[in-house]
Amino acid sequence: MAALTSVSAGSTTASLQHRFHCVSYSSPKELCVTFGLATTVKRRFSLSYRSTLTIRSAATKPAKSPAEEDWSTKRAYLLEKRVRSVEPKEALRLQKENDFVILDVRPEAEFKEAHPEGAINVQIYRLIKEWTAWDIARRAAFAFFGIFSGTEENPEFLQIVESKLNKDEKIIVACSSGGTMKPTQNLPEGQQSRSLIAAYLLVLNGYTNIFHLEGGIYNWFKQELPAASEE
Repeated sequence: MAALTSVSAGSTTASLQHRFHCVSYSSPKELCVTFGLATTVKRRFSLSYRSTLTIRSAATKPAKSPAEEDWSTKRAYLLEKRVRSVEPKEALRLQKENDFVILDVRPEAEFKEAHPEGAINVQIYRLIKEWTAWDIARRAAFAFFGIFSGTEENPEFLQIVESKLNKDEKIIVACSSGGTMKPTQNLPEGQQSRSLIAAYLLVLNGYTNIFHLEGGIYNWFKQELPAASEE
C-alpha cells in the first residue's frame, strides 16, 4: 500500500502558527492545504502569514465521475430533460394522489431520525470506506480540519435505486436543503445540492420521470407535513 511520501512547506525552522483555510487537489498526486495564522503547532516548517503545505503521495485520484461534473453542465442537462422542481405541499399531493415516490438521498442516519412519511432512502454520499492510497490521502485532508468522518460518493447509489425503483417510476428526489435550479441575482445558475446531483445521475441513466423537492426536507418539516422515523 502506498503512503505519504513527502511533505513540504517552505524552508525548515522552529514553529508554525496556523489555521486551515482550504484543501485543494492540484494534481492527481498532490494535496495542497492553505494555512493562515492562528494556534501554534511545533513543526519544522517556516511560514509567513499565508503559505501552502503540499503533501505528495503515491495516491492517484480516480477519473472524474458524472457527479463531479460542473454544476453548469448538470443544470443545463436537467433543464434540457425538463426536470421540474416541486414545493413540499405539491410533492405531498403528488405522493398521495399520483403514486409519486419520494427518494430521500440523505445519509442513512439522518433518514432514520426523521423523513417524509412513505419516503425511501438511498444515500448518494457515504462515509469513506476504502483504504486505497487515494482514500488515505483524502482522510488526511479531512483530518487537517479535525473531521474524522469524511464522505465520498456512494458507488452503489444507482444500483440500489434500480433494485427499488423502475426507470419509469415517478420520483421526487429530496435532500436536506434541496438546492435550486432557479436563477437569482446572487446565484445566476441556482444552487447545487445532493438531490440535484442525484436527479442528474438518474436522468443520465435512463429515468424518465424525475422531479426535485424545492427547499428540501428542511422545508417539509418546517411546514409540518407528515413525517416518520425509525428510532
